[in-house]
Amino acid sequence: CEDCGKSLIGECKLHGPLIRAKDRVIPSRARLTLPHYLTLRVLELRAGNQQILGVFAKKVIQKRTQFGPYVGQLSTKLTCYDESRLVLQVLKDGGKYFLDTPNEDCGNWMMFVRLARNQEEQTLVAYQHCGEVYFTTVKPIEPHTELKVWYAADYAKFMEASAVLIKEESDVCPLPPVSEELVDPWICSSCGSTFAAFSLLESHQCIHKDRV
Repeated sequence: CEDCGKSLIGECKLHGPLIRAKDRVIPSRARLTLPHYLTLRVLELRAGNQQILGVFAKKVIQKRTQFGPYVGQLSTKLTCYDESRLVLQVLKDGGKYFLDTPNEDCGNWMMFVRLARNQEEQTLVAYQHCGEVYFTTVKPIEPHTELKVWYAADYAKFMEASAVLIKEESDVCPLPPVSEELVDPWICSSCGSTFAAFSLLESHQCIHKDRV
């Protein structure tokens, strides 16, 4: 304490605590790359203060608008898996690599774009060009509309996924297969069955709900 000239373990009982000035919070690299006519919205807050984000338009975005390239780390294994985001891979020097985004400082804003569950809500198409992945709008996007993406036909073949989004009873379109060694299995609390992806578990749980 500079007032009484003593070194103290805690705050000074005579003159009280110090006034603490906090550093300014700097947005992550991914958030700083967001175009000015797009915005991030918190859609859900999960345990551990984990935010589920979506990308929304602030003004009309014309059809055939291209975004990209997608920024991520090339990896032979997928270390960061989210059932609400597309799994992306590219060909580099004859090898097939995942575009991994373990944290917001390793990617750009495109990592926040969620996958489309059906053709009605799809606004973007993902495709590979010259070893990079780009997103392009497939229709005009109105203000306050969320940007959602699915694979282009050729890229879907490359990713071994369905090229056409079909609106199912569960309204969920399955993700391309991901090696079981990369993610923990999803377990049904009703019957104990295990699934490699959350979307498959969600579809399965609809069966239990119908029976009830």
